[in-house]
Amino acid sequence: MSDTPPIEIVHNADAHRFEAVIDGALARCDYRRVGNVLQLHHTEVPAALEGRGIAGKLVATALAHAKEQGWRVAPYCSYVRSYMRRHPETQVLLAPGQTV
Repeated sequence: MSDTPPIEIVHNADAHRFEAVIDGALARCDYRRVGNVLQLHHTEVPAALEGRGIAGKLVATALAHAKEQGWRVAPYCSYVRSYMRRHPETQVLLAPGQTV
């Protein structure tokens, strides 16, 4: 059993990102919403936090939010595209003309 606290992802709508502050460092998935499309532009996790699954949790939260809102997704971030390839069930969210 791990004593590592769960990662809390927060939707910071004012900053247009999903984020987590862990050990004082900010991890984030930046987006822009255009109509009913959530454009996911950049996912960043500080090097000291890599390997903990944080990027995946950020992207999963962003995709879940898009689904809840009835939006489509444009994965401009290479990590988001890679995540969606590894999780093909998320590809139903792709906006018209978008691929992973």
